Amino acid sequence: MRALIQRVSSASVAVDGNTVGEIGRGLLVLVCAMQGDDEGKADWLARKVTKLRIFPDDAGRMNRSLLDIGGSALIVSQFTLAADTKGNRPGFSSAAAPEDGRRLYERFSAVVGAEDIQVANGIFGADMKVALVNDGPVTIWLDTEG
Repeated sequence: MRALIQRVSSASVAVDGNTVGEIGRGLLVLVCAMQGDDEGKADWLARKVTKLRIFPDDAGRMNRSLLDIGGSALIVSQFTLAADTKGNRPGFSSAAAPEDGRRLYERFSAVVGAEDIQVANGIFGADMKVALVNDGPVTIWLDTEG
């Protein structure tokens, strides 16, 4: 699985002009299931995201996790993270099939929530508008294979 995480002071996602998910301080997590991914990879990535120490401590160093600060997570499915950009037109053949992608996205969200993190979500497969205030800016790419 793949995730692009952004440390935010706020973030929201809208579908058809209606806000479907929003958070204050925390992480915007764009998530993509890849071919061959399974529940174990979803679980590992979810726990990695909640424990990644990218929030400042009292000395201003990145030393606190989402769990440590009591932050929230806005989790949005984004199959385009699987883009193959060798040519000029991206291909997405390495993304999981939609039914697998949905299942693993929902699993990822559930595991983050089970870590006592407040979770908001986008709508899987919808055309979404995401707004955020990136704090730092801090943006980190995570892969389960890396």
